[in-house]
Amino acid sequence: MLRNKEIQKIKETTDWDVIVIGGGASGLGSALDATTRGYKTLLLESHDFAKGTSSRSTKLVHGGVRYLAQGDVSLVREALRERGLLAQNAAHLVKNQSFVIPNYTWWGGPYYRFGLGMYDLLAAGLSLGKTKHINKEDTIKALPTIEPKDLHSGVVYKDGQFDDSRLAVNLAQTIVDEGGAVINYMKVIDLTKGENNQLTGVKAKDVLSGEEYELKAKAIINATGVFTNEVLNMDNPDHRKFVVPSQGIHLVLDRSFLPTDEALMIPKTSDGRVLFAVPWHDKVVVGTTDTLIEEPSFEPKALEKEIEFVLETARRFLTKKPTREDVKSVFAGLRPLAAPEKEGQSTKEVSRSHKVIVSDTGLITITGGKWTTYRQMAEDVIDKAIEEGQLEQRICVTTHMSIHGNMPQDQVDRDNHLYIYGSDIPVIEYLQKEKPEFKEKLHPDYDFTVGEVVWATREEMAIKVEDVLARRVRLLFLDARAAIDVAEKTAKIMAKELDKDEDWVKKETEEFISIAKNYLLVDYTPKEIQ
Repeated sequence: MLRNKEIQKIKETTDWDVIVIGGGASGLGSALDATTRGYKTLLLESHDFAKGTSSRSTKLVHGGVRYLAQGDVSLVREALRERGLLAQNAAHLVKNQSFVIPNYTWWGGPYYRFGLGMYDLLAAGLSLGKTKHINKEDTIKALPTIEPKDLHSGVVYKDGQFDDSRLAVNLAQTIVDEGGAVINYMKVIDLTKGENNQLTGVKAKDVLSGEEYELKAKAIINATGVFTNEVLNMDNPDHRKFVVPSQGIHLVLDRSFLPTDEALMIPKTSDGRVLFAVPWHDKVVVGTTDTLIEEPSFEPKALEKEIEFVLETARRFLTKKPTREDVKSVFAGLRPLAAPEKEGQSTKEVSRSHKVIVSDTGLITITGGKWTTYRQMAEDVIDKAIEEGQLEQRICVTTHMSIHGNMPQDQVDRDNHLYIYGSDIPVIEYLQKEKPEFKEKLHPDYDFTVGEVVWATREEMAIKVEDVLARRVRLLFLDARAAIDVAEKTAKIMAKELDKDEDWVKKETEEFISIAKNYLLVDYTPKEIQ
């Protein structure tokens, strides 16, 4: 198993150049940047890779149309550049997505056409396609279930769409491919200090075995997203609050609510925010909200007012009106916003750009940002470690670096559900050919197979049922009922691979079902799937 090999590395090596705390987008990016510059790098994640915010996005690789409207041109330009690079570096996961803005005023067409024309210009040579204005008939053709009453026209623009936790898994694999080390379920429980109160390393505990490790490093990076303040507390209990969590929820609906390959973008909802309905793995993801939350959680729950807001907004713009019963899955994610400088600032006003902060002890913390700009964030973090004298000067090499699984865009067959594995597809197909039982579907309504569970357990460091069904094959996010139905079956497949007993199968199944019920809006009794 890959995780066992990675643990062996920290048993043999206690001295590292860089230790990254956190296995989400910014942590994985930072570890990859450090590894590829030639630093001896270790990443430690207390749960699973992308367990938090990084698996709960709107699934967009975008420049941020809303930030352009706010006048934040530099943030948009950076994000558009990174969008283009990610589309090249992980072509198996990132695709060009058309978005349609329906206009219900006569001035909407020219207004959004002009604004998005600026968006195209800022993308320069990495543009995904030109914005165009379309008439009412073509808007209805593009969005068959759009509300036609008072509709004037539409504006079509291009952005990117991807699978967030699959990218996280591929980044972890790339780090290992390049000679770095990554370990999930390894929690940092303390920071160690030497002379002059400067950091010298970390104490970590294997969440699964209970074994503890003391590890040294020249540079320690806090990339824990909404949990940033926890690590800062270990460093200095009197620190100022650097991060505030803002919750965004998404409802997943059947494709019949938007039976098209185009995505819908509502530029201004009743509370002045943006709402998307995006095709994703043969479903439609609808969101999002922006609600300040007091305390972060690894399993945030959608608030009733958020659910009603998304449903009500979707009903206003779609002729097929979604109800609670129609929701296949609801998931909530927490954005790590940089804490507002002024008391009472709303989430809309808080900057979405990232910040790199260096504590007096030498701890380097990265806050803010988003998936699209993860690579630039990582480059800035490692540059800061060099600037602070923690690492010797070496240049960043990730700008045009292929991520594990990358393959030419024209070779990606998105009709084959295995496309998310990219260049690993032949190995998975060989596995299924070698053992015909691996070809068997996990659930009759979905294409995911037994072989994919085996692959996730052997090669992608999946340790728990939730790791597989939430972040490797995404079934929990696509259809929570189906995920509940196959929980026990998945546990049994994993138990064979991990050499676990019946008690483990029972415990894992119950634990997963307990989590999965929070992804449903109505009660559900599991069906037995053999």
